[in-house]
Amino acid sequence: MSVQPKKEDLRKAVKWISEIKKYEKPDATHRELVEQAALRFDLSPVDTEFLYRFLRGEVEAPEQ
Repeated sequence: MSVQPKKEDLRKAVKWISEIKKYEKPDATHRELVEQAALRFDLSPVDTEFLYRFLRGEVEAPEQ
């Protein structure tokens, strides 16, 4: 098992949410997607809150 920096996990979560929303579940709520991403990418509460704020357009995506 590899250990990835949390920032990388957050970038992957943003990308994953975008793909799910676009291709698989366009009607999914932000809450549903963020909760799934938090579990899938083992995100901290701070990162989870970032995703909510990102989806509301309050912050930009994490830097590459």
